[in-house]
Amino acid sequence: MSARVLKDDVLFFQRLLRLDGLYTGKLDAKWGPLTEAAAAEFDRRSDQLASNMQVFDVRSEANIRSLTLRAQTEARSLLTRLLGSGINARIISGTRTYLAQEALYRQGRFGDTRPVVTKARGGHSNHNFGVAWDIGIFTATGGYVTKDAAYREGSSVALSQSIEWGGHWMTFPDLPHYQLKLSGTVAQLRSRFEVGAADTLAA
Repeated sequence: MSARVLKDDVLFFQRLLRLDGLYTGKLDAKWGPLTEAAAAEFDRRSDQLASNMQVFDVRSEANIRSLTLRAQTEARSLLTRLLGSGINARIISGTRTYLAQEALYRQGRFGDTRPVVTKARGGHSNHNFGVAWDIGIFTATGGYVTKDAAYREGSSVALSQSIEWGGHWMTFPDLPHYQLKLSGTVAQLRSRFEVGAADTLAA
C-alpha cells in the first residue's frame, strides 16, 4: 500500500498504521516525520512477509499490501492454498478508503445504470479497515470466471480458522469475499478504528 496508494487520505492511512502499532502520533491528517517513519516500517514488514511467504502477480501484490500485516499473512496463505490446489486465483481488491467505498456504493444507484455491487456505504464495509479482500478466479487464458461453483470450490481449500467467507452470509452472499475473523460488529470496528484503538484487531 502504502503511502503511494493512500497519501491523499492521510488520516485514513494513520488510522490503518495504528492497527499494526506502527503509528503512535496524533491522528491529525498531517504527513509528518512520524507518519513517514510508520509508512516506511509498514513497507519493510510487508516486504519481509512477501519474502518469507510467497510473491504473487502484480495486481495481487498491490492489493495484499493494502491490508494490515495480520491480514496480509492470511491473504498470502489463502492465495498459496488456492494456487496449490490448481485454482488460478488472484486477489483483486483489498483496502478501500471511505471515499472509495462510497464511490463503489453509488454504482447502480442515483441514476447510475451499472449493477449494484455493494450494500455498504463508506465506513460500513470491512474493506475500510484493512481486514478484508476479494479474490478473482481466472481461466487458463486469463478470462474472469463468474460461476458460483468455482468460488464455492475455492472456499473448500481457501478457508482457515482465522478467516471467514462472504459466501456464508445469508442476506447478501459475497462469494469472492474473505476477511479476518474478528469479534464485534462492523459499527464497533469502525468506532475503534476511527479513534485508533490498539486492540481493534482483537479476535
